[in-house]
Amino acid sequence: MIHFERYKEKSVEGRYVTLDSLQKTWLNTLDSSLVETIGSSALGNAIFSITLGRGPKKVLVWSQMHGNESTTTKAVLDLINCLIAEDDLSQSILENCTLCIVPILNPDGANAYTRVNANEVDLNRDAKDRTQPESVVLRELFERFQPDFCFNLHDQRTLFSAGNTDKPATVSFLSPSNNPERTVDQTRTIAMQLIVAMNRMLQNQIPGQVGRYDDGFNENCIGDTFQMLGVPTILFEAGHFQEDYQREETRKYIFMALLEVLGVISKNRIAEFQHQEYFDIPENEKLFFDILVHNAHLINESLPVNHQVGIRFVETLKNGAIDFVPEVAEVGELDASFGHSTLDCSISGQIEQIERKNLLPLIRNIKS
Repeated sequence: MIHFERYKEKSVEGRYVTLDSLQKTWLNTLDSSLVETIGSSALGNAIFSITLGRGPKKVLVWSQMHGNESTTTKAVLDLINCLIAEDDLSQSILENCTLCIVPILNPDGANAYTRVNANEVDLNRDAKDRTQPESVVLRELFERFQPDFCFNLHDQRTLFSAGNTDKPATVSFLSPSNNPERTVDQTRTIAMQLIVAMNRMLQNQIPGQVGRYDDGFNENCIGDTFQMLGVPTILFEAGHFQEDYQREETRKYIFMALLEVLGVISKNRIAEFQHQEYFDIPENEKLFFDILVHNAHLINESLPVNHQVGIRFVETLKNGAIDFVPEVAEVGELDASFGHSTLDCSISGQIEQIERKNLLPLIRNIKS
C-alpha cells in the first residue's frame, strides 16, 4: 500500500490553488525537462503540461478546467511526486505508460476562483465550438499526444449524496455517453471497467461514499467529445468527506484512485473487471445541506413547526483564501434530506452554535 503522506505536496493545501502558487513552490522542484508550456489562457497566463514515463500506453490528464475545482489539482501534484519517486509501482507505471498531465487548464478561473474562464465561458461546454483559447489548447494537445485514455478531473458540490443514502459522494465517476442513446460501446465499456477497478479499491477506504454521475449526453462537454472520438474517458469528481471542507482528505482518495487506475492500465488488468458492476455504483442524488436546522420556528415564529431550514455555503474568495458563507437554500419539510451538520434550536447549547456561525440573522430574516 502506497503511503499517501509520503507524497502529499504540503506546499499546496486548501481550496485556493492557482498557477502562481504552483510556480512559487512545487513547480520549481521538478526537472524542467518534464515541463512544457502548451499555450496561454484568455488573459495570457501560461498553461503547462508535465510528461512522465516512456511506455506505449498514453494517458492524458487535465484538472481545473473549472477554476474553482482545485481538489484534483492537489491530488495530481501528489501523484506526480509519487511517480518520480523510486517506488516499484511508480516505476512499473512509467515503464508501461506515458502520462501527459495538465495541472491547471483554466489559470484565469483559478486565480478568480470561478467556474468559468476570463471570458465567462464554461470550458466544459465549449468542446464542440472551441471558442476559447483554453479549449483550443486542450484539443491541440489531444490531437498531438494521441492518448489511449483520458482523465477529466473535477470537483462537485457538497450537496451530492451517494445514491439515496445519508453518505456523501466523496468520489464520483462517470463513463460519459458518446451519443444521445447512451450506447455502451467498446470505448465506454473500457472506461466503465476502469471505474469498477477504482470503486472496488475505494469501497475498502470509504465504503458507501462513491457515486456515479449522470450520463446525459452533451456533445459540448469535453468527456462526451473525447469518448465520441473513440478514446475511453473517465470523469473524476472530488466531493465532500465528513468535516473536510478544505478537501485535504478527499485529495487522498483521488490520489489513490489515480494510482489504482494507472496500475491497472500498466499491468494490462482491464479485462479482470466486469463493466456491468459500473451500474451497481449508486447514482448521485442532491440530498445534502451543509447545515440542516431543526425547530427554527423557535427563533422565527413565522415558520411552521414542521419546517426545517437547509443552509448551504457559498464559496467566496476573500483575502487570498476561500470563505464559506452560509446562505439559506431551502425551507420546508426536508425530512428526506440530510445535513453535513445538524443544529436544533430547541437545544440551548446548539443555539449558541447557531449564533457563533452567524446563522441567527439568516434564520430570523426568513419570510414564511
